[in-house]
Amino acid sequence: MDETYIMNGELYIDHKFCRGTIGIRDGKLKIYGEDKEIRAGAEVFDAKGRKLVPGFIDIHTHGAMGIDVNGADTDGYEKIGNFFASHGTTSYLASVLTDTKEQTEWCIGQCLGFRGQKRSGAHLLGIHLEGPFLSSEYKGAMPEELLRTGDAGLAAEYQALAGGCIRYMTVSPEVDGVAELIPALRELEIAAAMGHSGADYATSMRAVAAGVAAVTHTGNAMRLLHQHEPAIFGAALESDVYCEVICDGRHLHPGTVRLIVKAKGTDRVVLITDSIMAAGLPDGNYHLGVNQVVVEDGDAKLADTGVRAGSTLTQDKALVNMLSYTGLPLEKVLPMLTENPARLIGVFEEKGSIADGKDADLVLLDEHNAPAEVWIGGERWKRS
Repeated sequence: MDETYIMNGELYIDHKFCRGTIGIRDGKLKIYGEDKEIRAGAEVFDAKGRKLVPGFIDIHTHGAMGIDVNGADTDGYEKIGNFFASHGTTSYLASVLTDTKEQTEWCIGQCLGFRGQKRSGAHLLGIHLEGPFLSSEYKGAMPEELLRTGDAGLAAEYQALAGGCIRYMTVSPEVDGVAELIPALRELEIAAAMGHSGADYATSMRAVAAGVAAVTHTGNAMRLLHQHEPAIFGAALESDVYCEVICDGRHLHPGTVRLIVKAKGTDRVVLITDSIMAAGLPDGNYHLGVNQVVVEDGDAKLADTGVRAGSTLTQDKALVNMLSYTGLPLEKVLPMLTENPARLIGVFEEKGSIADGKDADLVLLDEHNAPAEVWIGGERWKRS
């Protein structure tokens, strides 16, 4: 297969922008200098001086465009993936909300079925299980009757069914059995995040020592920091775990976003959407798993309690918001959507940065830092 080239762009390499040419062959990247000679007749894309960055990775999303992950079939995943691609997200994890064992197994089967097909849109990297080993006190949109105590056997059963495609799981450290579950998840090659939790500081720090790698939607559905009991939120800020951040201006005040970034550093923040099926659609009535959700002014809340239930955020908007809230330069914020999530879920050898041999997942940003062009697996994505 012939190599195609992207020329005259500002390439984001090693946390800075530089001039160069990118070659794409068999879906992989090759980096050349500005003086690369291109043979006559080769396929060339002119980036016209714009910034070329790694594709965004969303490790926490429940759907979009009327498709809920807990009920998505292969056609639904393609619809989700094309919506994500239009917003610069080139790969993602499907976040399965706590559900019955039978429905969770069905969801795993649908994910595997989609991954086995060549479809358009963002690449489905695998599965994020948000539960079922969660606290009822901080359940958020989780159906309380389906929450369970920690069960390493069930986690192993799910991972075996998924063929190793479960990459990430949210658990509550204070729930019975979770302390023993966390090291078991490491053995299963599942990155553990703590969330939906009222854990105290000591319990949270023990969970970190046991192998918890991240915190789910930091500051939301969790016990908050108190000067006499820092709790799980304090442990998240103090420890070296990654912190998921929903940067939509609703889940976290901009000042709280700045505090998290200042405490964690830009290498330990992961921008997620936690989007639901309403993303990309007008206000109205939707659902999240078994829950009825009402969206007003883009804000998603449970119909019966008014508790916030996911978001309608997209990653390109999260990028622009983070730039606005913090005043950080683009090169400091980009790892939060690319390198950091890739490292957290163990795919950094293939994704998350622009380097020789990596997957050709790329986003060309315009002058407003909005996606102008997208490549996924080396193929230029086109709106259908």
